[in-house]
Formats: sequence, structure tokens, C-alpha cells
Amino acid sequence: MLNKPMKPKHIFLLSIYFLACSPSFAQEEGKGIIEGRVFNAKNNEPLPFVNIVIFGTTIGSTSDLDGRFIFTGINPGFAELRASFVGFKPFVSDEFLVTNAKKVFIEIPLEETSVQLAEVAVKASVFRRVEESPVSLRRIGIADIEKNPGGNRDISRVIQSFPGVASSVSYRNDLIVRGGGPNENRFFLDGIEIPNLNHFATQGASGGPVGIINVDFIREVDFYSGAFPANRGNSLSSFLEMRQVDGNNEKLKFRGTIGASDLALTLDGPLANNTTFIFSARRSYLQLLFNAIGLPFLPAYNDYQLKTKTRINEKNELTVISLGSYDIATLNLKANETEDQRYILSYLPESKQWSYTFGTVWKHFRNNSYDTWVFSRNYLDNQAYKYQDNIEQDSLKTLDYRSAEIENKFRYENTTRTDNGYKINFGVNAEYDRYNNNTFSKTFSNNLPFSILYESALDMFRWGVFGQVSREILDNRLILSLGFRADANSYSKDMSNLLDQFSPRLSLSYNLTEKLSLNFNTGRFFQTPPYTTLGFRNNEGVLVNRNNGISYIRSDHLVGGIEYKPDENSKFSVEGFYKYYNNYPYSVNDSVPISSKAADYGIFGDEEVLSISRGQSYGVEFLYRHKALSGFNVVVSYTFYKSEFRKMDADLNPSSEYIPSAWDNRHLLNITATRKFARNWDIGLKWRFVGGAPYTPFDPEKSSYVLAWNAKGMPYPDYSRFNQLRLNAFHQLDLRVDKSYYFSNWTLRFYFDVANAYNFKAEVADRLTNKDEEGNAAIVNPSDPIQEQRYLLRTITSDGQGTVLPTVGLIIEL
Repeated sequence: MLNKPMKPKHIFLLSIYFLACSPSFAQEEGKGIIEGRVFNAKNNEPLPFVNIVIFGTTIGSTSDLDGRFIFTGINPGFAELRASFVGFKPFVSDEFLVTNAKKVFIEIPLEETSVQLAEVAVKASVFRRVEESPVSLRRIGIADIEKNPGGNRDISRVIQSFPGVASSVSYRNDLIVRGGGPNENRFFLDGIEIPNLNHFATQGASGGPVGIINVDFIREVDFYSGAFPANRGNSLSSFLEMRQVDGNNEKLKFRGTIGASDLALTLDGPLANNTTFIFSARRSYLQLLFNAIGLPFLPAYNDYQLKTKTRINEKNELTVISLGSYDIATLNLKANETEDQRYILSYLPESKQWSYTFGTVWKHFRNNSYDTWVFSRNYLDNQAYKYQDNIEQDSLKTLDYRSAEIENKFRYENTTRTDNGYKINFGVNAEYDRYNNNTFSKTFSNNLPFSILYESALDMFRWGVFGQVSREILDNRLILSLGFRADANSYSKDMSNLLDQFSPRLSLSYNLTEKLSLNFNTGRFFQTPPYTTLGFRNNEGVLVNRNNGISYIRSDHLVGGIEYKPDENSKFSVEGFYKYYNNYPYSVNDSVPISSKAADYGIFGDEEVLSISRGQSYGVEFLYRHKALSGFNVVVSYTFYKSEFRKMDADLNPSSEYIPSAWDNRHLLNITATRKFARNWDIGLKWRFVGGAPYTPFDPEKSSYVLAWNAKGMPYPDYSRFNQLRLNAFHQLDLRVDKSYYFSNWTLRFYFDVANAYNFKAEVADRLTNKDEEGNAAIVNPSDPIQEQRYLLRTITSDGQGTVLPTVGLIIEL
């Protein structure tokens, strides 16, 4: 019995018993301390006599001459501060966790306003926004991440609760935003770009099974699904801006977390009088979980994360961040009892991937502005190999891949707030990139087997300029923001002219009343194709895509909406959006836009393409958020949209006929509700509904050839029927229970999370196999020449994909 994995229902019952029977330890309340500093956002100068209030209480404080304030005797739990001062905009802080174990330090930047308040009153809403992005910006607090049902403290999964974001039914974290592919997103951590958000990332895209960011570091996340500010480039669908906490400035603290898939250890504290640090290391046991539920692949990952912050003086501060990962995915050859398991084992490669990011951010404050200097380096090393029938012999090798991406980045920007109310941001960016690739791969095309064999080395410079001006007029009723950026690179003459990638943008927001506003944004955005596409060579060593005139991908956005805030805790918004794609890479071999291939393990974009695809995505989003609806924090979102590309005619010209992309789910509905109860209990639920995705059926004729099947170990899609079929809709209920114990010098927190609580089985497309039910391959006519031999193929009909997945987590903070 000890050697048998526990069934999900046994884990569920054991976890409920464990939580219900947890001893009622004596807890000391009211020993939390909040300390902070209030300063002018444009020059970092302290602001005295600012009123600060802990929301939901009558507890208040006032900053001293150095802008410092302190609260003592605070009950543990999540809290937020609200600040107000004459001549400055009211401010609401990010939500943060107060414990008895350590002091919380909060910085409050206040922005000047040209409208003088008649009285000092805290009336700010928790739903802050910025001038550049009055639409399509969602702010996600740490409480939303920590307590999200089914999220398991993974940022990518939390974002799937918001409008416009489709979710995958498999074990992946692909971000599919407003009908755009997972390759169309960018991620920033404290202003430094990181190339990947997930372990086992698909090279050239963004997805993977589990997040790389340790949320112990996270203070707040801004998610842009449109209206991108000009200082951010190279994205078509979304930006994710993650801001981290600072280390403790008093003494060394420890936090240990046993999560759904890993063990994490975090340290934070002072390094010197003016320097703090926070460091974590994680080790996964996801492979044990996957083995227990009988999956044929076993991923194991490790990562670290580091941040130091040095306040040199009042006018200068330096932040250093670093993070890295090391991932290994092996096959579980013992999990071959079912046809689904054997099917996955037949084509899935084993892989090894490691990456790191290192960067510094120096901020220098002036009288009415500040400069930001950012230097960073990213590295990704990706390896994969596969053998026919998983027999490790050189003669049976079908894939041997190794690639590396190195990016060295620089960005300078200045942010100024003038005395007459203008906000001005401008700057430049430059980077030097290297890409290496060594590929051997077997494939089959035009009824002939052939091998792809090439080595590639690519050096490339990139550069760009940007600027944005924003101002509030008409007594702050109308906010205008006009910006631009222009980008270029040295890859080819088709991408070397800044003016060819000139991308203007305009945002407007008009307050009809104190509670109701109209918002608008339009802009043109560019993105370079992935390195795997830029560096692809044929067997003669030619950069075929450069010869094909590959160019930047372009997307034009148009977004408009209405936002209504009945009170400071609630918001209802409606947004309509339209995205038009041009110059999208088009697969020469498969005659489809390559975007539909971006959500799979391995490599994306390593093929010959033409920049000729055109497409569109359009829809409407509804969002209702309430922070205190009968005690519940509620998020309800619904999106209806279409995502499609133009069909190409025989001469490779776009026709008037549209075909759906792989991301055309049409309907997205998410309902999330969490609530805090007495004695530090929290409960939550999330229900999501995702419309059925289009898919391409397999080509039984091509797949039946022995040489074709042996090259890939799986059937080939019939791209002449690209996305002509559609799966049924998918829905899922996730539940979560949290219990916290706050002691005098330490904190203990448990959580129990159940994903897919009612065990919904998502429809899976029928698949073809070359084996019978006993796992033996059969050739129709073994006497035929090898070029003509065919396997006897059989259809596998699956009962569906999905299982109840309960997990228990433990967090200890000292």
C-alpha cells in the first residue's frame, strides 16, 4: 500500500480532516507594525503632514518632517493604506500582508495636481489607473494572487480570471489575450524585461506548465491587454509589469513555503544601513505529482530569485535583480498502460532548459523629474532530443536540438511633471543580441522523408526611441495622452529603418460624472519575429527568412469603453476592442499563419516563413469588480470575441475569406469570489467557462507512411482543412480554503486548493495511432518498398482530459 500513489479523493479527505482538526493555538493579535514614507513622486522629496488611514478602520497617522509614519498594534491580515494631502492626488496603496513576525515598510508616492482640494479627505478608489492607459489595464494585488482558487500562487493562472484572457485546458500557462497567440506577450520585473514567465517555456513563445516567479517577492502586478505606454515595445497582445517588495530593513527574516508543486525558502533583511535584500530558492516536486496521477512526462525544475535595493541618498537609488531556472523534463516510460499514455510517449521529446536574467535599475531624482537607467542581460539555453520508440540508438534519433539566446539590453528614460500639469516621458533603448542553433530533425513533406540539419549563429543590434506626453484639462475631467515609439534592428534592410516601425498611440478619458467615464485608445504596435525564425537556415546554411524579406509584425489597436464606479470599492466596465494584424509570418511548408502553433512544448517558429498573413481579432469585454460585496471580494468577467486570419489564395495573396485562428474560443466567462471569516479563515471559488477552440484534423493519408510516422512519432495535421473543426466548450470549478495563525514572532499559514472540483472532462480531438490496443505496430504490406510502406492506422477516441487536482500548501514565516 505504501508504494501506491494516493488517489485525489483520499488527498481531499485527508486535507479536510487536517484543516478541520488543526489545533486552536493561542494566537497573539494586534502586534503588527506598519512603517512607511510619503514622498513627492516627481522628485523623491519627503512630504510632511500627510494624512494616512488604514482602510476599513478609524486608525490614522500623519507623516513627520521626513515623510515618515508608523502604525503599531495592528491586527494581522491583508491591509491597504489611503493617503491624502492638499495639492496632491489621493492615493490608495497596494494591498499587503501584516503579520506579527515582521514590520511592513510601505512607500507612498503622491502626484501633484493642479486642482486644489477644498478639504482634506480620502476619496481615492482602489481601482487606480494611469494617464497613458485609461483602458485595458488591470491591477492585481498580492491578495488576489495569494488567495486565487486554482491559481496555486501562479501569476499566469491568476490573470486567466480577467476579461479577454483565454485559458488552456492542459497543464500549461499560455497567455492568450484578446485572440492573440502566446508569442505576443512581454514581461517586466521592476522595470527589467524577462524573456520567460514559465518553466519549460516554449522557445519563441511564452507558455509552460508552471510559473517561474516566486510570489513571495511580488507587491503588485499591472496587466495591460492594450493601450501600451510608449516606453514598452515589442508586443502585440499584452504586457505584464510586476513590482517586487523590498527586503526588511531591520533584521534577517525567513519564509518557507510548501506549495502545490515546489518547496521554496526565502530570506530577506538588511545588507547595510542603506541596503536591503530578498533572496529565494525553489525546488519542485511536480514530477512526483505527475507520476502519482500517471502522466507520461516528469518535469523537474529549480529556480532562484534575488533583489537588492540601495538608497544611496535622497536623490539616488539602485536596484539589482537576478533570477534563474534549471528545468529537466524526462519521459515516464512506465506510464504506458493506456493508449493516451503511449500516444504521448511516442512523440514527446526529453528536454533540458536553463535561463537567467541579471539587471540593474538606477534612479536619479531631480527637482521636477527623475531619470531611469536600466542595464540587463538575459540568457536561455534550450536542448531537446527524441528517439524513435524511445530506443536510444543513433540510427533511431529523430530530433537533436540545442539553441541559445543572449540579450544585452540598455534603456534610458526621463519622467517629468511640469508645473503647468504636463507629464512627459521620453527615452531611448538599445540592445545587442546573439542567437545560436544546432538542429537535426527528421520530417516528411511532398511524400518524401528528409532531414533538417543546420548550424546557425546570428548577431543583431536593436535600437529605439520613444516619447509620451499626458495632461489633465477641463478641471481634470479630460485626460489626454499622446505617444510614439520607433524601433529598428540590424537583421536586414527590411527592418533597419526606424520610420518603417513608427508606432503612434493616443489615449483619452473623459469623466462624464464623478462616477462615470468614457475611455478610448488607439495605436500601432510592432513586434520582431522570434529568434528561432530569424535564425532559421536551410541545409545549405542560408538564412532563408532574411532572403524572404521577413519584417516586423504589425498590429493596429482600437479600444473604447465605459467605466462606472458606484463607490470606492466597486467598478463596472465595458470595453470593445479591434486588432488588425499585418505582416504575420506564414508557414511555407504548412500554408498557415504560424501563430496557431505557439501553444505546445518545444520550439516555435523554426521554419521557413513569409511575412504575408493578415488577420483580425475583435470583441467586447464586461468586467464587474467589488472588493466588499456582502463581505466577498468578487470578480466577474465575460468576453465575446473572434480571432481569425485571411485565407491565402493560390498566388499567396490574402483573400476576402477568413478562417478562425487556434485562439478563437468566442466565449470566456469567469466568476471569482473570496471571503475572509473569523479566526483568520478564508474561502474562495472560481468558475470559468471557455468556448470550444478550433482545431485541424489529422491527415490519415500522409500520416500512414512508415517513413512519415517514424520521423515524428505522431500523425500530421491536414492543413488543407485548417481549423475547420471545433471542440466542445470547457468549464471548471476551483475551490480554496486558507487558515492563518499569527503568533508573537512567527506566522503559520495553511491552504487547501482543489482544481476542477467536479472532475469535468474536457473534450479532446480524436487522434490517430499506428499501434493496436496491445501497443503493437502493424504494416499493411510489409513486402512493399520502404518508401511505399504504410502503417495500419487506428483512431483513438478519448474520454476527455482533466481530473480533480487537490493540493495542500504550508507557509511558515519567521
